[in-house]
Amino acid sequence: MLQTRVIPTLLLRGKSLVKTVRFGKFNYVGDPANTVRIFNELEVDELIFLDISVSQEGHEPNFKLLAEIANECFMPLGYGGGISNLRHAQTIFEIGFEKIAINTHSFVNKELITEIADVYGSQAVIASIDVKTSFFGKPTVCTLGKKLNKKYDPVAWAKEVENLGAGEILLTCIDREGTWSGFDLEIVKSVADAVSIPVIAHGGAGSIEHLRQVVKEAHASAVALGSMVVFQKKGMGVLVNFPEKEVLEEVLS
Repeated sequence: MLQTRVIPTLLLRGKSLVKTVRFGKFNYVGDPANTVRIFNELEVDELIFLDISVSQEGHEPNFKLLAEIANECFMPLGYGGGISNLRHAQTIFEIGFEKIAINTHSFVNKELITEIADVYGSQAVIASIDVKTSFFGKPTVCTLGKKLNKKYDPVAWAKEVENLGAGEILLTCIDREGTWSGFDLEIVKSVADAVSIPVIAHGGAGSIEHLRQVVKEAHASAVALGSMVVFQKKGMGVLVNFPEKEVLEEVLS
């Protein structure tokens, strides 16, 4: 049985699914509910949805859309985007999501992670950390879709969110996101080795070998896939898919 989770991670923009490259240019992928139906058929174990627009626009989560997604989904669901208080988290859990991811609002109110974890448990809270490497090669934590550089060291911030009560970390390397060029193994390893909670590596997957590298060499506990599961190949059209489980077991077990 495969122990390493491989999680399709889908980006919401408005009512549509999109896929970005380095948090910039995006392509339309499709309708969220229809995409969920396909992943149901592919027997995916877990899904994460990230709304990339609500925090930037100052909106709260689109609860109606999230309810439509949850009604179609047969597997555990996670959601991130615009969660700024306990009420938002409560509503999302009541809709049927098992996990929520906190990013921007963990900087606005650091106690938000603790507040949600105290009520729903650490296993229900993902700290979403976006990392960008500077011109001088120094990785720093960003938020609001890379618009705001917090000048935090990723390892130090990962330790802090763990202490605040997060149950796992979704670590996105902005410079690799949507590129198919492989994960930033150095950044992933530095964070994964520094914390005791699971680290989900996100940003750069383009092949099964990339998954093996980030798990075996960089010690990621799980892998989040974007482009690989919504496009045929790099530069080609939309095709919702998922690697064969036998292949994943051979590479990751």
